[in-house]
Amino acid sequence: MRDVSTDQPMRTDPRTFAVKAATMLTQLVVPIAFASATIFDKGDVGDWALYFLPIVVTVVGANFAIAYLRWTRLTYAVRESDIRVESGLLSRTARSVPYERIQDVSLEQKFIPRLFGLTEVKFETGASGGDDLKLAYLSETEGERLRELVRARRDGGAALVDAEAEQVEEPTELLFAMSPKRVLTFGLFEFSLAVVAVVFGAAQQFDFLLPFEIWDVRAWRNALSGPGHWLAELGFAAQALAAIAATISLLLVGTVTGVTRTALREWGFRLERTAKGLRRRRGMFTRTDVVMPVHRVQALTVKTGFIRRLFGWHALGVVSLASDSASANHEAAPFAQMEEIAPIVETTGFALPGESLQWAGRSAKASFDAAVLDFAILGLVAIPVAMFSPWQWAALLPLGAGVFSAVRQYYLHRFDRHAMTGRYLYSRHGWLAPKLTIGSRTKLQSVEIVQGPIARRRGYAKLSLGLAGGHFAIEAVDVDHAREWRRVILASIATTDFSELSEGASPEILSGA
Repeated sequence: MRDVSTDQPMRTDPRTFAVKAATMLTQLVVPIAFASATIFDKGDVGDWALYFLPIVVTVVGANFAIAYLRWTRLTYAVRESDIRVESGLLSRTARSVPYERIQDVSLEQKFIPRLFGLTEVKFETGASGGDDLKLAYLSETEGERLRELVRARRDGGAALVDAEAEQVEEPTELLFAMSPKRVLTFGLFEFSLAVVAVVFGAAQQFDFLLPFEIWDVRAWRNALSGPGHWLAELGFAAQALAAIAATISLLLVGTVTGVTRTALREWGFRLERTAKGLRRRRGMFTRTDVVMPVHRVQALTVKTGFIRRLFGWHALGVVSLASDSASANHEAAPFAQMEEIAPIVETTGFALPGESLQWAGRSAKASFDAAVLDFAILGLVAIPVAMFSPWQWAALLPLGAGVFSAVRQYYLHRFDRHAMTGRYLYSRHGWLAPKLTIGSRTKLQSVEIVQGPIARRRGYAKLSLGLAGGHFAIEAVDVDHAREWRRVILASIATTDFSELSEGASPEILSGA
């Protein structure tokens, strides 16, 4: 067992070579399958196989050799002030990331590395464009020890971790977990027809591989005129039955796809409270292990959907400095009831809005202007449609969209609300799928008042609140109200020493008192 605290360059786990080779082989399956189908279709299999098999063996061997060379040329060093990774065969790439730039360290286990007991260590820098540093692959034990070492050096703690010391399991408190039944129920609400689009696109691109012409309507009619001729003789009834069958098939495909995707992502979901923060583990084949330090939580989001809110289901997201799969939100409870979300919110130092909270509404002028503008634009679209379209009724479509926009603005005016207390900001937005955002007054980076030409004349604005890990905005606020909020929030930010927002800070500071 190696000591990851040394400054000397080290290689990743030797089993990385096997994982890389296996991954590269899976990428060769499709081209080899196509080549095999083409060759064996020529008739003389013996002569073709004589030339084809050596090529396959050569390609596989070359992939193993490249995987081995890449493993030997990738090294990393955990130094006093930064972590350095060097890689590359012909051209070398060296990258160093100072510890103070590292927001968090997460562990991820894809299916193949997990079979070998390996994990990928990801150093999250909070930069966009996939600029995070990754180290693949280390053993599970060494990856966990490296994560703790980097965190300790980032926070000015212990500089060394004894590689021979036994790992002590830190005390944890289970905050939220999803049973297999909960995961499958969640999947029913994650209805998706994305797979239908993929199959349709594949059918267009690879229809030449099928033994029949899939887009030939006459061929389908001839097929129905055989054993299924009775169905074709039903006329309109046959078309109705076909439409119903197609709709049911799409619903089944969408449901199965949603359940499958959700199960793969959320299986074994556990959210625990540890001394380091909120630890989330989930995934069936790709297992992720992320720790969200409480002191880095900048805001919370509680959202739901049009149908799932009827059953009381909501999702809790944590907006932090680090990203979560290219998203600003860490999912802390993706499918939970409000009584399950409340303890998690309390753990982060935030608070859900109370019944006595005084909410302010959306500017009536802003909703009216938006409705009139949308209806005017769509009305102009309806004019050429009515003049040149062979179907005169088509002009009703943009007009109907304009009416829908007006109704939407009316309900936004009724339901969009915002409020502020001594510690927090609250914004509730949405009609069919409402979303609640909770921000800390002291953890905001900036406050900006945004006004367009119409908003300036009509006296309303958008209040844009800067978060390093996400976006927080309150739309359609009366301009005087927005200026007062900006003054109060800037005063809260100015009285906060951000160097105190670290592990070990007082609860008052962490919660934004």
